[in-house]
Amino acid sequence: MSAQTLSLPPHGVLDPATAPPLRWGVISPGSIAEQFTATMHRATASRVVAVASRSQDRADAFAAKHGIEAAFAGPEAMLAAGGLDAVYIASPHAQHHELARPVLEAGVPVLVEKAFTLNESQARDLLDLAQQRGVFAMEAMWARFLPQYGLLRAVISEGLIGEVIQVEADHGQAFPEAPAHRLYAPELGGGALLDLGVYPLSLAQMLLGDLQDPAIRGELTATGVDAFAGVVARGERGGWAVVSTTLRARTANRAVIAGTRGRVVLPSPFYAPGDVEVVLDDGRTASWSHPGDVDDGMAFEIAEAARCITAGESQSALMTWKDTLSVMHTMDAVRSALGVTYPGEAH
Repeated sequence: MSAQTLSLPPHGVLDPATAPPLRWGVISPGSIAEQFTATMHRATASRVVAVASRSQDRADAFAAKHGIEAAFAGPEAMLAAGGLDAVYIASPHAQHHELARPVLEAGVPVLVEKAFTLNESQARDLLDLAQQRGVFAMEAMWARFLPQYGLLRAVISEGLIGEVIQVEADHGQAFPEAPAHRLYAPELGGGALLDLGVYPLSLAQMLLGDLQDPAIRGELTATGVDAFAGVVARGERGGWAVVSTTLRARTANRAVIAGTRGRVVLPSPFYAPGDVEVVLDDGRTASWSHPGDVDDGMAFEIAEAARCITAGESQSALMTWKDTLSVMHTMDAVRSALGVTYPGEAH
């Protein structure tokens, strides 16, 4: 059969511009917050109306750049001022638990940048609090909300590639070893795993469920964080995950999902807006490309949060609390096997 005979199902992801408008506060105005805010203002109906930083000058500069109404020296002042529908936390991992807790205690929905926290214990504490207060909380794993991930889920659910046997994904970037860099700093939750490896692990968990009995190998930097980590694990729903991450080299950064009837390839970078290739064992193939501007990838997680919050839901079906805890559990297992510990993990 020819390639033209293979038709792909719809990805099912709604246009972010159609999501309800929310008033957002941003905590920790660094580079990720810059991308988040600029994308929100370009591609959604929501707006950032307040920003909080430990430095008033930094908050003021961020507000001026993005046309934000209010800037605060600290999240407490921002929360006390009120008027927010949701808060986005863009700090390094080590500060997520500390910064998210008062937001939830104030009854304000929260979107926390990945990795959600340093460890499963901190994540469970935040999600237990969200449940107690009846407040929305979500990990900002932007890849899960992209159209190509919707297409991937649809291809698998319709059985186009048969039973999933293997999910193989890698995420490696080359960072010169510098103790002052955040990815080499234990006190900031450094290492490849929480910053880079969370992407392939989250993809594998999305497709296979909990990753069980992992075989783990790796090595550490001179500062004691993971420089390389490799994981082979069985999925609770069957199939195998083969995942790796490193700080020392730019790897292929692609994902291949292989099934009994074919495979899906997410080319580099598999975690950002891009292409999908489906190759079936009977010779049929199909290609698909991201609709719209690839620079606006964060709009899809913003829109998902806005829809869930407006609907009164406490969590997203695309990135459930169980999903976040499952990925954190695997990362805890990887760090334990490699001997990576962070100061101040206890809450």
